[in-house]
Amino acid sequence: MESYRRIIRLGLEHKIGSCEYMKVAAIVPAAGAGTRLKSRTQKPYINLGGKPILARTLITLSRNKDITEILVSVGKDKLNKARREIVEKYNIKKTTLVIGGRKRSDSVYNALKKVSKDVEYILIHDGIRPFITDKFIEDLLKKASRFNAVVVAVPVKPTLKFVDKNGFIKSTPSREYFWEAQTPQIFRRDLIEKAYEIAKKKKIIATDDSMLVERIGVKPKIVMGSYSNIKITTKEDLELAEILLKEFL
Repeated sequence: MESYRRIIRLGLEHKIGSCEYMKVAAIVPAAGAGTRLKSRTQKPYINLGGKPILARTLITLSRNKDITEILVSVGKDKLNKARREIVEKYNIKKTTLVIGGRKRSDSVYNALKKVSKDVEYILIHDGIRPFITDKFIEDLLKKASRFNAVVVAVPVKPTLKFVDKNGFIKSTPSREYFWEAQTPQIFRRDLIEKAYEIAKKKKIIATDDSMLVERIGVKPKIVMGSYSNIKITTKEDLELAEILLKEFL
């Protein structure tokens, strides 16, 4: 009897620790043109320490045992490039390429339509944020199973000014309640699908996915991120990424 109880206890510990009951799909918007980076190569395909930025991001996501599928939204003209130079070259499993849209939200929406029916949670992560870890994703998924919607963020460092339309300062709010949103952002599937369907009908443009979920009355839980979890959009970001890569590897 004691050995039977021990088997049950170990089984429960395994299920809780591995998020076994959560079926998770990762959506990776990666159709950005890279105009701010002033590069002829689109941002996801820019070399970072010998590998394209997007490859580094996808390799980490694909290694996570709780993510069952990855849908990557890329430009229509980059489907073959993404397949050959990233998915096949680096043998990235669980990955399906989807044609992205003109805006980031279009790319996410297109990928949502391709998610398998039995998936329960959606993890959305920028293709050009390569500094995530398997352990961090695992911790986020545990929080998502509790709160249904979680957003990685960091407290803002600069002093913020609230200004009027003419550029005059109206007030200086306390930094205590301001956080800079990052990704991954994880949502229960029905919530993010509802949020995107409503946004599509009302032609709402959002700068991140949590904005749309907030509009349907859901309050996502903030999870402490990292100042190293940068989104590579400028030349300065790329230079910083080269430095961070030495510590990350």
